[in-house]
Amino acid sequence: MNLRKYLVLLAVMVFGGTGDVLLKRGMQELGPIHLDHLQELITALGNLWVVAGVLCLIAFFASYLTALSWADLSYVLPATALGYVLVAILSKYLLHEDVSAFRWIGILLISCGVGWVTRGPALTRHQREEHRVREHEEQHELA
Repeated sequence: MNLRKYLVLLAVMVFGGTGDVLLKRGMQELGPIHLDHLQELITALGNLWVVAGVLCLIAFFASYLTALSWADLSYVLPATALGYVLVAILSKYLLHEDVSAFRWIGILLISCGVGWVTRGPALTRHQREEHRVREHEEQHELA
């Protein structure tokens, strides 16, 4: 993997976790919203924290789609799970949530699992070979 692909995975982690935390921060200000009151939901979209969270999540989806275009889902999803560390840190210091020792242990276990997953190939060899064959066939059709 090259630096560009690592940056895409980092963007998935950062934008996903940050977007979720910003949404939570905005919803703390607004209080409970009930789905049968559509006006409350529309009002929530005017909150600056919520807007910032939505923008981060749009960036998350763009980078996530990019990562999925070159790697297996079974690689991308675990590789981006380090975002849980960011979520826990932001939740503790920005949202003032109590992050228990059990949660930190769980995050540590997830992070260890991420390390194991990322040591393997990002794309299944069989898919790579199929892609090369398809490209080769397309080139011959154009010629």
